[in-house]
Amino acid sequence: MSQVEFTLNGQSVQAPAGKSIFNIAKDLGIAIPHLCHKEGMTPDGNCRACVVEIDGERVLAPSCCRSPMPGMQVQTDSERAVKSQKLVLEMLLADLPEQGYKWLDDRADAPHGELSQWAEHHAVQVRPQLAELRREAVPADVSHPAMAVNLDACIQCNRCERACRDVQVNGVIGLAFRGSHTQVVFDLDDAMGESSCVACGECVQACPTGALMPKTHMGAQSVDRQVDSVCPFCGVGCQITYNVRDEKIISVQGRDGPANDSRLCVKGRFGFDYVHSPERLTVPLIRKAGVPKDPALLARGLDWRDVFREATWEEALQMAAGGWVDLRERFGPKSLAGFGSAKGSNEEAYLFQKLVRTGFGSNNVDHCTRLCHASSVAALLEGVGSGAVSNPVRDVEHADFILVIGSNPTSNHPVAATWMKNAAQRGARIVLADPRITDIGRHAWRTLQFKPDTDVALLNAMLHVIVYENLCNEVFLRERADHVAEFKAHLHAFSPEAMAPICGIDAATIREVARAYATSSAAMILWGMGVSQHVHGTDNVRCLIALASLTGQIGRPGTGLHPLRGQNNVQGASDAGLIPMMYPNYQRVTDTAAHAWFEDFWGQALDATPGYTVVEIMHKALAPDSDPHKVRGMYIMGENPAMSDPDLNHARHALASLSHLVVQDIFMTETAWLADVVLPASAWPEKTGSVSNTDRMVQLGLQAIQPPGQARADLAIIQDLAARMGLQWAYAGPDHGVAEVFEEMRQAMAQAIGGISWERLQRESSVTYPCLSADDPGQAIVFGTEFPTPDGRVQLHPVDLVLAAEQPDADYPFVLITGRQLEHWHTGSMTRRAQVLDALEPAATASLCGADLLRLGLAAGDRISVRSRRGQVHLQVRQDDGTPLGAVFIPFAYVEAAANVLTHAALDPVAKIPEFKYCAVQIEAAALR
Repeated sequence: MSQVEFTLNGQSVQAPAGKSIFNIAKDLGIAIPHLCHKEGMTPDGNCRACVVEIDGERVLAPSCCRSPMPGMQVQTDSERAVKSQKLVLEMLLADLPEQGYKWLDDRADAPHGELSQWAEHHAVQVRPQLAELRREAVPADVSHPAMAVNLDACIQCNRCERACRDVQVNGVIGLAFRGSHTQVVFDLDDAMGESSCVACGECVQACPTGALMPKTHMGAQSVDRQVDSVCPFCGVGCQITYNVRDEKIISVQGRDGPANDSRLCVKGRFGFDYVHSPERLTVPLIRKAGVPKDPALLARGLDWRDVFREATWEEALQMAAGGWVDLRERFGPKSLAGFGSAKGSNEEAYLFQKLVRTGFGSNNVDHCTRLCHASSVAALLEGVGSGAVSNPVRDVEHADFILVIGSNPTSNHPVAATWMKNAAQRGARIVLADPRITDIGRHAWRTLQFKPDTDVALLNAMLHVIVYENLCNEVFLRERADHVAEFKAHLHAFSPEAMAPICGIDAATIREVARAYATSSAAMILWGMGVSQHVHGTDNVRCLIALASLTGQIGRPGTGLHPLRGQNNVQGASDAGLIPMMYPNYQRVTDTAAHAWFEDFWGQALDATPGYTVVEIMHKALAPDSDPHKVRGMYIMGENPAMSDPDLNHARHALASLSHLVVQDIFMTETAWLADVVLPASAWPEKTGSVSNTDRMVQLGLQAIQPPGQARADLAIIQDLAARMGLQWAYAGPDHGVAEVFEEMRQAMAQAIGGISWERLQRESSVTYPCLSADDPGQAIVFGTEFPTPDGRVQLHPVDLVLAAEQPDADYPFVLITGRQLEHWHTGSMTRRAQVLDALEPAATASLCGADLLRLGLAAGDRISVRSRRGQVHLQVRQDDGTPLGAVFIPFAYVEAAANVLTHAALDPVAKIPEFKYCAVQIEAAALR
């Protein structure tokens, strides 16, 4: 980058061309007052508090949006500049109503936030004659569950508007009216709580004066300490800072992390108080003798004292481990299984799978990746040799074409969605391909609303266009791909004209989109569980791999393949070995070399056969006693299969049938109600550990508060159980040996994280893998020259059309699609115990398009019954015209209307993932209850 030499406050300075005077001064330690300017936002220059004097210019210049020219002479502290800065600050102070800061009681030193701080910096006092011009006070708006609006404190700096419009791209906040009546408004001057605000809180974080603030800070701004961590929700991996007062988290702010750049969503910013819920488990529990396990009694508000009794930790641990040992000795290692957690740390995931493999003696260990992206991992391992993403989400900054397929990022990965929306703002073409038109469709160049279950038909048609219109990157295919000729020949039958009636997208649109993807300078594919949760999920991803490979859209910035991961550590938990057929770092248990290495590493004989997956374990729990591999005992940590598994009546029956179930969690989840022993664990803010996000970033979270009551750290509980099973582990360091566990895991995963020591992680907070040495910065983009397949080339696999396992018919004419909402996450065990989140979305709903509502004689708000061949739920109907005709969308976070009661357990034959995204249901009006 070229340099510019100029004079700043009498000193010669060299700085990069295009850098603002404000930022150059800041780097040199020169403080310039500023109110409208904020890092990460486009400079606006409207407050004029940051003006500087430039020699030879008639007017003062706003330093935030002015760059120096060669030879320019700039003064930030000249008499003229300082006088103007002080006048701006004084006029802003004078304009504020006297009682405007009643919410900032404990900030006598800075009652007006940043405005007060800069006024003190310049020793500004409001002259009496100006004080008489104060504007009239206006009523506060406290209609929103999370945020308060006090326009008495507003200085109209525009930060909130730019945060909403330019950063998060929600467009809710604006300035309305004219002259002295100008004010900040939400939508069409609605109350904030009645507006279309999605509660990301970016405006709150941007506001310099307290005009917008979290309700938890009303009247008290001070905090005892701030602790850095990582968001405990989705896989984006936003870095956060907890604000702690009186040993409680009172608020969360976004940190300048590589995945989020200080941005957060409603869950990350306002979903923190689940840790302080009165429903937290605080003491070990043992099921009372003679109390049956009744799956019919799974509902919120039950009293655990009717089912369980309190126990000491020693009694609970001994009963938990002793029960497993007894079953292992009587029925063999295959009689035990474990479900680990993608909500905990890498270290916990690693120790959990190690306990199952060395303590239980089998590979019957799995976690929620089986229910979300198992098919993505299977296809990626097969095709490109790695189950992780090729490019980080933020690489959409370098793309000019972005295919979002089977994903609702604004609800499921909101901060990732902001990068996509920012890309669209600068001109990138987004294509949304999904049976549902979701919010990202508002920013799309083309929307492909294909018929549910026809992913392969659409994708094969696009591939046909690329091959038969000679749009392939033949150099890439010749040098880096296998089975090309066979693959191309297979596509002959999948012309857009042949596939259009099947997928519901006209042939001309398919051709247009395929051409645009193939001819883009950089095209990126991002997908979610709408792609993976099908019996043909692996085939769907094989098509996406082929799409990137035929066009050479991989291995460069702005290209590649990105399965958006659902939970905060589902990538790390998979990497660490919570998979029944894989050791850590995806080394197959059937690989004799890998098997021998881990036997030597752990000093113990290991099972050489793959274990059972989540759904298979449930089947095995209900197997006859004569089955030598019947599962009789389980260890479930931080997972809730009684809500997350398909065909819940079957899954709950299986859990209730176990001889010995131990559940380790922070709440009495639906699964915990069916346990024999319940162990109170630690929430994410109560522990120190690493997690790996969807971008392959290993990130460090620090403990902010202590667990409540007798609850213990998960890492300690796993080690206590291991000791009682006879395992001789010795992790004695701080935080229950977390650093030692990480270093052991690093040895087992040397080809991924070998260069990331615990000390480096503490120092840098986030390091991307592959990282093979201490001086390796980490590889954000992979596959630049070769793939980690046996021959270094991508493996293409042709696929045919496969129908969903259950099709609609006259009795069950609707298609059920399940998924998540913006406000709730996974099974709701955390978010439905967060006050703000539950206030925003308190009740279960089913979404139907207006045409279907009319046809059924229903109106939004009516109660309906949705029934499948497996069960029935009652819930409220909501109109959503993005939902296709003949389909219904139901989120699965509500136990009172558990969507997975309806879904069925048909599996993808390769990845063993259930088909959550498609089954047949009937809908009718329900009587009020």
